[in-house]
Amino acid sequence: MLPKTNRLRGGADFSRITKTGIRITGENLVIYAALAGDGDPQIGFIVNRSVGTSVTRHLVSRKLRHNFANKIPSLPKKTMLVVRVLRKQNDYTSEVDQLVEKVITKLSNQNNQAQK
Repeated sequence: MLPKTNRLRGGADFSRITKTGIRITGENLVIYAALAGDGDPQIGFIVNRSVGTSVTRHLVSRKLRHNFANKIPSLPKKTMLVVRVLRKQNDYTSEVDQLVEKVITKLSNQNNQAQK
């Protein structure tokens, strides 16, 4: 389960990250990322109605929270992620693994360029 301190909840934060952050696109997920938070990484989810009914969307959100909870230690401090679900899948684990690696790489490159 994703701890409450790692959940992104503010609408302004969602808007800022989706508009100004980097974007990593997968087959079923899009991750927007930025180094902007205060301390621990924060993750928020956008699950549209096109994914399914309310019950289905909440199930997808729970699965993703579980997948991302394992990734928190590998994320840089001050990372803020917004995960947009494009399609329903039974298992997002492999896609989450691939996309998180890409996010870490892009954020570290962006951070290195900013320090130069």
